[in-house]
Amino acid sequence: MSAPLSPQGYTPGHPWHYHLGGAVPSPREIRAAVRLSGYLGYREPEIRSAAALAEPARTRALDAIRRDVCNGLRADISRYREVARALHAERCAAVGKPLAASCSDTCTSMSLKYAHIANGFAHLDLLDRLPKQMSLF
Repeated sequence: MSAPLSPQGYTPGHPWHYHLGGAVPSPREIRAAVRLSGYLGYREPEIRSAAALAEPARTRALDAIRRDVCNGLRADISRYREVARALHAERCAAVGKPLAASCSDTCTSMSLKYAHIANGFAHLDLLDRLPKQMSLF
């Protein structure tokens, strides 16, 4: 994905991005990076299979996937914000101290939540690109 790199060239999906002082992208910036990259998410095959179903099963399946993705994305963004606050506190406490030789759990959590959010946005973008059909029932 096309995302802002840390000074040493790591993307936000890598723990070292945060360990080395890279910026914490906002959810809006994550979505923009996903759109620019053209990434479709790990659920692409499932979404395409659901889109190939006959109505009304198609609408039910796609609606269920959308609900699942939206619920997961809300939870992931909430957790991302919590971890970002913890990272900020960790960085403030480390001012003037030498850089640790390994990443903290907070940096790893940031990179994982970034990946979860990126996948959620990729899934929503794919769902939004599918042809719309009204439910028959």
